[in-house]
Amino acid sequence: MFFLKKKKDVVGIDIGSSSVKLVQLKDLKGVYQLLNIGIVPLPPEAIVDNSLMDSASIVSAVKNVVASLGIKVKDVACSISGNSVIIRKITLPAMPSEELEDQITWEAEQYIPFDINDVNMDFQILSPDNIDPTKMNVLLVASKKDIINDYVAVFHEAGLQLSVVDVDSFTVQNAFEANHDANPDEVLALINIGASVMNINIVKAGVTLFTRDVQMGGNLYTEEIQKQLGLSSIESESIKLLAHETGNSALMEVLDKVNVAITQEIRRSLDFYNSTANDDKIARIFVSGGCSKVYNLVESINEKLGLPVEMINPFAKLKYNEKDFDPEYLHEIGPLMAVTVGLAIRRVGDK
Repeated sequence: MFFLKKKKDVVGIDIGSSSVKLVQLKDLKGVYQLLNIGIVPLPPEAIVDNSLMDSASIVSAVKNVVASLGIKVKDVACSISGNSVIIRKITLPAMPSEELEDQITWEAEQYIPFDINDVNMDFQILSPDNIDPTKMNVLLVASKKDIINDYVAVFHEAGLQLSVVDVDSFTVQNAFEANHDANPDEVLALINIGASVMNINIVKAGVTLFTRDVQMGGNLYTEEIQKQLGLSSIESESIKLLAHETGNSALMEVLDKVNVAITQEIRRSLDFYNSTANDDKIARIFVSGGCSKVYNLVESINEKLGLPVEMINPFAKLKYNEKDFDPEYLHEIGPLMAVTVGLAIRRVGDK
């Protein structure tokens, strides 16, 4: 979102707290063809609270995945979330986009809790205001420059150029819209649950109505399994997604407890949105992220919130050669790849 140049293809690289994921797509006039996909794990603590703590390991992982796939494209799209980014929906006097470009720094100062000179900013005009037609709704996105600079440095060291910086919530929306048909009259909650951050994006007809990042995710299961079952971090991580196969009742109990905690956090965010939404109530929930694969989580969200819940499939409408990409493998990793597919859809110079 922050680096706007002439339009060129990019490779989408998602640096998550547990792995580096890469997707390369070819745009065939609105239909996307899958060219490359790869996942390389990161060591624990490489990323802590959205900060790149072990740059050497991250650079190595990026180099490995790019080299192993023979990627030639040098322009990269990546994304940020959590406390790395500030997203505000604000109301401003109606004006053309070019005029707002000149005024946004001044307008944004009151909404950004940092020195305005220390942040990169971007904006998207959403719609005229429902109550006052002389005003418009604008989505304001900002991140501290030092966070962006860390990513720039990592990709530079890996021999790549960071050309597009997006936000996790919006990349998931990109992947969803490219692969799922949605009723434009329905309000949808797109929830991406990663290892350490849960991104909640409530949308209608492609427009964000509410967004929030919550600092919780799959690591909560790992920590609770460690604590309750006395396993190591590595053992806890590996057993987390195998509960239905092991039939371990103590493990099921731990998962159920964390499922409830995550569901309650989702409910809080959705209730907050619904309390201010008039008639635009949430109709359906779509989930993605590695954590969404945890046993019974989707069922827990469905049961406790009383709403239909589906998994996002970021490969549903992509073209690919089944000789090159195993459909079963793509189905298996699909929930993990929504952010990365959404990044690969971006092009340098997009707004």
